[in-house]
Amino acid sequence: MKICQSIDEIRQALRETRQGLKVGFVPTMGALHEGHLSLVERCKEQCELCVVSIYVNPAQFGPSEDLDKYPRNLEKDLELLSQKGVDLIFFPDNAQMYPQGYRTWIEVEELSEKLCGASRPGHFRGVATVVLKLCNIVRPELMFMGLKDFQQIVVLERMLQDLNSETRIVRCAIIREEDGLALSSRNAYLNPDERLRARALNQALKTAQKRVASGLRSSAELIREAEESVLAAGGRIDYIRIVDSDSLEDAAEVDENSRMLMAVFFGNTRLIDNCSLIT
Repeated sequence: MKICQSIDEIRQALRETRQGLKVGFVPTMGALHEGHLSLVERCKEQCELCVVSIYVNPAQFGPSEDLDKYPRNLEKDLELLSQKGVDLIFFPDNAQMYPQGYRTWIEVEELSEKLCGASRPGHFRGVATVVLKLCNIVRPELMFMGLKDFQQIVVLERMLQDLNSETRIVRCAIIREEDGLALSSRNAYLNPDERLRARALNQALKTAQKRVASGLRSSAELIREAEESVLAAGGRIDYIRIVDSDSLEDAAEVDENSRMLMAVFFGNTRLIDNCSLIT
């Protein structure tokens, strides 16, 4: 496993090793958990060369968000990635990614402005910019991303398509704790009581799926029931919506392309989750 800190170093390592091999890429912000490691496993299954980045991207954090306290444990992350047989690791610093005089940003209009984008202005601008930069550096055929960040995937797929990138995103299943909570680095912020109550997210999603399976198609009714369930567990709702999976436009009635997405605070920790409603 080779560890690279500079752009020149990772590019040279890739020139020496790719030699016609299919390159897979897993972008992360570190604080790795089983969800990230499942992406690495999928990458190694489908590609001959597995590259992982670790970079806490300041451009996707708002001024009042958790950049400074975002969990970081590089030594543990490197150990986990070594155990998984990762070929190359890229962990640049801010000076590498945003050198003095940096002026260029990527905006994916409309898709970036709703849901998480409405409550986190500029977030997807930061995400799109750093992911495109990483793709330009690594030049992977495939990039592996988890469906927990569903809106992020939709935004990035549109960006890659619009900019004629050869990189394709592989959508990977959400990895959950035994009680259904989606794995997230931010789960570490939850105290024991908040952690217990956060189970309500997955429970609300599963209930919505069951209600749709029994014949309910009204998005308004499904959202109302989910909101009641989450509020009863002490959650503070940012949004709960049912949208078209491609356009992210609100769906009045559930169909095969509908997805329920939610963002909810437990204490000061904002968690997201989602599911397809017709399985």
